[in-house]
Amino acid sequence: MFTGIVEGRGTVESIGRAEPASAADANDEATVVRLVVQTALDVAALPIGASIAVDGVCLTVIERGPGRFAAELGPETLMLTTLGGLEPGRQVHLERPLRLGDPLGGHLVAGHVDAIGTVAAHNKRGRALDLEISVPATVARALAPKGSVAVDGVSLTVNTLADLGEGAGAIFSVTLIPHTLATTHLGERGVGALVNIEADLIAKHIERLVAAQIGLAGLGGGDRPAAMTPARPLSIETLRRYGFVR
Repeated sequence: MFTGIVEGRGTVESIGRAEPASAADANDEATVVRLVVQTALDVAALPIGASIAVDGVCLTVIERGPGRFAAELGPETLMLTTLGGLEPGRQVHLERPLRLGDPLGGHLVAGHVDAIGTVAAHNKRGRALDLEISVPATVARALAPKGSVAVDGVSLTVNTLADLGEGAGAIFSVTLIPHTLATTHLGERGVGALVNIEADLIAKHIERLVAAQIGLAGLGGGDRPAAMTPARPLSIETLRRYGFVR
């Protein structure tokens, strides 16, 4: 578990297909990619098997030492995140796992990316920068104005949310204050850049539980992303009918 408060940046040292453990693995079409990251964070203190967030993606540390660590990217990670497109020299956000008793400075972030978003616009606001990001409908359902969202692992507040039509997704905006611009790479993401999006964990669970309770269609599809919930949006009339609000 993480908070979306980036602790530092790392630099991709190498990325490539992991060495197969056996001949059978060598013929497996499900590629596993080995990622090595250089960083000034004290990752040497992390035990093997510990979690670390890389651009908002929870990975398992399989090797570490002073100034560097290695992790493996499985097929699901390669399909649902931007990490498969990393190249040597690229900078990434890093956050070590939350410990019980640590301050929750951002919001609860699992490191389980829901989808890839696309930067749609940059709008300067004095020393701050507004980003507009388009996301698929599966993620848009779990977003709300003034709610929380993780973008490349950075905890941000949703300023505005504009639906693009039935099944077409939405565009939301966030503001990057000068500190965020200085400590993350989000301000360097140009229009068209791809970013990892994780909707608020609590919102996703509440929506799914409510939808299941009132029997809305669209649940149970094994190939649907975790954020895919009702086939039609909840309304205050529906919630009132089933006793969730008065």
